[in-house]
Amino acid sequence: MIRQNEPKWIKHIRWRQYLRKWRVFLLQQGRALVKWFVFSCVIGLVVGVAGAAFHHTVEYATALRGEHGWLLFTLPLAGLLIVSLYRLCGMERDRGTNFVLIAVRENEPMRLLTAPLIFVSTALSHLAGGSTGREGAALQLGGALSCKIGRLMHLDEKDARIVTMCGMAAGFSALFGTPLAAAVFAMEVVSVGVMYYAAIFPCVFGALLAHRVALHLGSEAPAYELLNVPAPALPTLLRVLALGCLCALLAIVFCWALKMGAKLYTTYFKSPYVRIAVGGVLVVLVTLLTGTRDYNGAGMDVIARAIGGQAHPVAFALKILLTALTLGAGYKGGEIVPVFFTGATFGCVMGGLLGLPPSFGAALGMMAAFCGVTNCPLTSVILAYELFGGAGLPLFGLVCAVSYMLSGYSGLYSEQKIMYSKLRPEFIGRKTRH
Repeated sequence: MIRQNEPKWIKHIRWRQYLRKWRVFLLQQGRALVKWFVFSCVIGLVVGVAGAAFHHTVEYATALRGEHGWLLFTLPLAGLLIVSLYRLCGMERDRGTNFVLIAVRENEPMRLLTAPLIFVSTALSHLAGGSTGREGAALQLGGALSCKIGRLMHLDEKDARIVTMCGMAAGFSALFGTPLAAAVFAMEVVSVGVMYYAAIFPCVFGALLAHRVALHLGSEAPAYELLNVPAPALPTLLRVLALGCLCALLAIVFCWALKMGAKLYTTYFKSPYVRIAVGGVLVVLVTLLTGTRDYNGAGMDVIARAIGGQAHPVAFALKILLTALTLGAGYKGGEIVPVFFTGATFGCVMGGLLGLPPSFGAALGMMAAFCGVTNCPLTSVILAYELFGGAGLPLFGLVCAVSYMLSGYSGLYSEQKIMYSKLRPEFIGRKTRH
């Protein structure tokens, strides 16, 4: 601090000290900005290209399955091939997205082989009709690539964690086209209640760049138009509140079904080859019994129909069943799009019964279910904005808040930590129940 009554020579010394501190501060901030700008550019470009290639591959596999219905009957064979690939590469104990969370929290190195393996195995699962998504695969793809980049650059432990989060955000953004939600998700999902704000610039910039790269390479970002968004009057608030309670229960059921599916498979079929082959046969049989292929693959067209106001009354239950049969057996992909499918179809039906417009109910259910299974309320609200625009955003905030509070401590990822209680302000630091 410069004092007015001091001699000039003392003032001069104090000014030099003051300027020296500012120069050191600006140099530190400038170096950090340049460092993360460079890393974000590299990761955004690499993961953006990989994400676009992954998107086109999965889309092509889905289209090919639609043209050739007999590919569904190759699902057991595709499963055997997936298990063989992982065993050949020495990764038969792969933990999927959980390992990405461990890499961020504990700086455990991810093998680069994770990227091509999840790429190929997810494409095979979609080609043969497994009920699986792709965003979980995108998180693994981006995390593995960025982790390798960080190792090549000899980053220290803390910077390596930020680089992995940047890769997660870039992978999610490149595939789903929601850069802001992707960036917040990467910071929020690992330890709920503790945001890694040091990663905010690389995550946001890497996600934005990966999104632009993917768009330039032909990927399409999903966007939906909502019909008849109601005003937030008291009756509407009560209906949204009720739907949020139901979606919290739906999220618990979804997580429980995935857990029980995996547990039953491992209990009755010790060999992973037998397990995945039996799972493929079961998915084929259930598909034939339903008489429709709506529940195979990601089901993005069904989500679009639900947001348009049309959904089969039991579509959500069948999707949960087929997803549990697919992922529990060992097929690869992700859980997030099946959650979107489940939430959208459930919200369309239940929203209409509660007096909400079915289209808006589907959108609310989609976000509430996502929030309930990922325990990420901030991500859910931002995702609602990026997918549906600003219309009805306060109602999305309400339904996500209720779903987060009432969904308990279940979750898609067993390595996710809930740092604070959902019901009172106290530290708990517990892992989710998967």
